[in-house]
Amino acid sequence: MATKLLTGRSGWPRRFLAGTAWICGARVRVTGAPVQAHTLLVANHTSWLDIFVLADATGCAFVSKQELGNPLVLWLADQNHTLYVKRQDRRGASRQAQAIARKLLGQQPVALFPEGTTGGGDELLPFRPALLGAVTPPPPGVTVRPVAIDYGAVTAGIGWTEESGKDNLLRVLGRRLTIPVTVRLLDPLPPSLDRKALSNQAREAIAAALTSSRRVADL
Repeated sequence: MATKLLTGRSGWPRRFLAGTAWICGARVRVTGAPVQAHTLLVANHTSWLDIFVLADATGCAFVSKQELGNPLVLWLADQNHTLYVKRQDRRGASRQAQAIARKLLGQQPVALFPEGTTGGGDELLPFRPALLGAVTPPPPGVTVRPVAIDYGAVTAGIGWTEESGKDNLLRVLGRRLTIPVTVRLLDPLPPSLDRKALSNQAREAIAAALTSSRRVADL
């Protein structure tokens, strides 16, 4: 309560999301400089678990599709000040980017998954650059940081591709072992006026971080 009175934000959503990550088996390790306010985090997307892991690591709010469906998921997203967008509304992309830019003026970092969906984790999907219009150019004081969410050796067992959400949930929660995951907070990207170029830079930085960690693991 005191945190909310002083900063306008409650710390409970982050604690709840972090606790959920722990209950689901995730053991989160964070590398890189701490995330500051007015930061847009651009992350890879392997699993629904990414939401809890990244919130645990950074305390961020998320940019999410408007059609979340499940009322419980929607309620939880609301508690963490999620910003909703309509992915198929290409005409509204400019308005959505402006909404993200306004949200970045607050104290809570903002995260988005530019792949637009989860993947198997073996390789990155193409990044969609539309929402990066919020930071090309960035508002004063705003930085863009790529984030590599790295499940290491268990990536293939975490990835969510063709199976239903229920089946994936049960499979991940049914694991007997914990899920080690490293959140690699990478260096900020230089300011850019080109959202496609910025998207490519973020994707390359994340891909390099994931490739490097896997090479080390194979040694």
